[in-house]
Amino acid sequence: MTAVDEGFAARLRAGTRDEHERAERSVFVEALLGGGLAREAYAGLLAQSYLFYDVLEKAGEAWRGDPVIGDFVIDGLLRRDVLAQDLDFLAGPRWRDALQPLPATQSYVDRLNEVGFTERGAFVAHHYTRYLGDLSGGQVIRRRMQEIYGLTDDGVRFYVFDQVAKPKPFRDHYRALLDGAPWREGERESLVDEANVAFRLNRAVFDDLATEYC
Repeated sequence: MTAVDEGFAARLRAGTRDEHERAERSVFVEALLGGGLAREAYAGLLAQSYLFYDVLEKAGEAWRGDPVIGDFVIDGLLRRDVLAQDLDFLAGPRWRDALQPLPATQSYVDRLNEVGFTERGAFVAHHYTRYLGDLSGGQVIRRRMQEIYGLTDDGVRFYVFDQVAKPKPFRDHYRALLDGAPWREGERESLVDEANVAFRLNRAVFDDLATEYC
C-alpha cells in the first residue's frame, strides 16, 4: 500500500457523512422504524430495492475478474435472490406482476445503468453505499422489522449475511480493499462524488416511499 492510498476508506466515509445522515433521517425511515407503517410499506421498500439491486448485481458480474475492482464482487453480499425470497413471503409469489418503479427508483436505476457498467469508481461508489449500509444500519432495520411485524427469518433474509465474516471484520476487509486498490489519478475524488450521488438517489426513493405509504 502506498502512502497516497492510506486512509482512502476513511476519507470516503467522512466525505459522504452528511448525505448518509440525511438519508437516515428521512420521514419514511423514521416512520418505518417507529412502527407507524403497515407491513405493505416494508414490502414496498424491498420491492423498490429489488429493482436497483438487480442492476447493481448485473454490473457486478460485468466487473467480476477485473484486475482493479474485481475483488469487490463478493458472492456473499448478493441480495437480489434473498430479496425475491422475502417478497415471495411478504407479498405472494406474483409480486413481480404488480412491481412498478417509483419515479426516484427509476432515476436510481437509470444512473446505475449509465455509470455502473463503464466506470469502475462509480460502480464501487454504489456498491459501497448499498452493501456497507446493509451490513451496519441494515441490522437495526432487521431487528425492528422482526419486532414490529412478528417476523423471524422469512421476510428479513435481505439483512442476513451468513456467507460473509461477522460485520466488523468484513467491513475492515472492505475498507482495506478501498485503501489498497490502485486507483487512477482523480478516481478517488470522483468515487466520493458518486457515493454522494448514490446517497441522494437513495434518499429520493425514501421520499417517494413516504408519499406512497406515510
